[in-house]
Amino acid sequence: MTMKKTLDDWLSWQESLHTAAIDMGLARVSRVRDAMGLKPSCPVIMVAGTNGKGSTCAMLSSIFRAAGFKVGAYTSPHILRYNERIAIDLKPASDERIIASFEAIDAARGDTTLTYFEFGTLAAVHSFVAEKVDVMILEVGLGGRLDAVNIFEPDVSVVVSVDLDHQAILGDNREDIGFEKAGIYRAGKPAICVDPEPPQRLLDHAAAIGADLKLYGRDFGYTRMDNQWSFRCGDHARHALPIPALRGGYQMTNACGALAALEAIRDKLPVGIGAIKQGLVEVEWPGRFQVLPGRPAVVLDVGHNPHAVKAMVAALKQLPYAENRYAVFSMLADKNMAAVVELAKGEFDHWLAAGLDMPRGQSGEAIAAALKNAGVASVSAFDTVAQAWSAALSRAGDNDRIVVFGSFHTVAEVEAARRHPV
Repeated sequence: MTMKKTLDDWLSWQESLHTAAIDMGLARVSRVRDAMGLKPSCPVIMVAGTNGKGSTCAMLSSIFRAAGFKVGAYTSPHILRYNERIAIDLKPASDERIIASFEAIDAARGDTTLTYFEFGTLAAVHSFVAEKVDVMILEVGLGGRLDAVNIFEPDVSVVVSVDLDHQAILGDNREDIGFEKAGIYRAGKPAICVDPEPPQRLLDHAAAIGADLKLYGRDFGYTRMDNQWSFRCGDHARHALPIPALRGGYQMTNACGALAALEAIRDKLPVGIGAIKQGLVEVEWPGRFQVLPGRPAVVLDVGHNPHAVKAMVAALKQLPYAENRYAVFSMLADKNMAAVVELAKGEFDHWLAAGLDMPRGQSGEAIAAALKNAGVASVSAFDTVAQAWSAALSRAGDNDRIVVFGSFHTVAEVEAARRHPV
């Protein structure tokens, strides 16, 4: 690889470099980290969870930026551009910045192969070090214990939620999944759990390693009063806080976890009440129950597991009445579509099932058949998400609502179609 290669060239090459797209384990990526001498000197916040971790990272980034700190945030997956994964002061890193990091990784790795995600994780931290950020916020991609992000040492670790997803890799129950996510906790370091019902294996692991465990409802929490709320953590409290700009009642819990992380490292990164308020009001996180302006009403939600879709359904019930409710829907084949459909089928009058042409994707006809088998009466099948989206727009009137959900890929293809209509 050379400086003449584009970012897309690098990404295509990375996809074929390692024998498996997902290869859980830290040995290979740790060797490359050490060869690069990659060791952050600023505070690191690590965030894991089945759902809510991206929103938590977004709130932390917004608050730290409002406080005047230079912020590096690594999240995944992206919606439209890979650069979204590596954000510096809330803006996607440039192609040039990311390529420079890829080159440094390639020069240091020798004959060690890395997955696409491992390359990205190292590139994010390398970019943040090069840009001299004041704080790094690192979102765990999958699980926690064996995720590439976990090769770095966090000053505070946050587990937002624990539920069923990626069962083939993490386990088929909350206890096993909770243990995997607790792998980001560290001895003697603040370890935050925002899940209101933490799995026992998570609690046991935190105790076994001597982590400073802080539990939602026991050590920190919030009280909501109409259009504001108060946060408490031990003897400290923050009052008259604005409701987060991100929609959905579950965002209050995510905000609570973000503020608990702030409290845990306030000696290193002090943040005033003004910055917290500004950060909560200005935070943006596309595709997470994102309500677009205009008519018909359009909601974009990347929810792709039962836990996320249950939260989406609860949020939909808070929206104004819609005469006709359309779902533009597609899911990857390895997700629990039956459970998702069972949760959501009562919220839509018409389903537009779309195919995803990618590994683990499935056809619109297959998705439509599954919907009909689940008792959904009004179903149409389309080869692509863009076709389903176009059909929804042609059918929906001003008083109707379109909800796009089921996968990051589903939302991404609608966003691409919105930006470049045929």
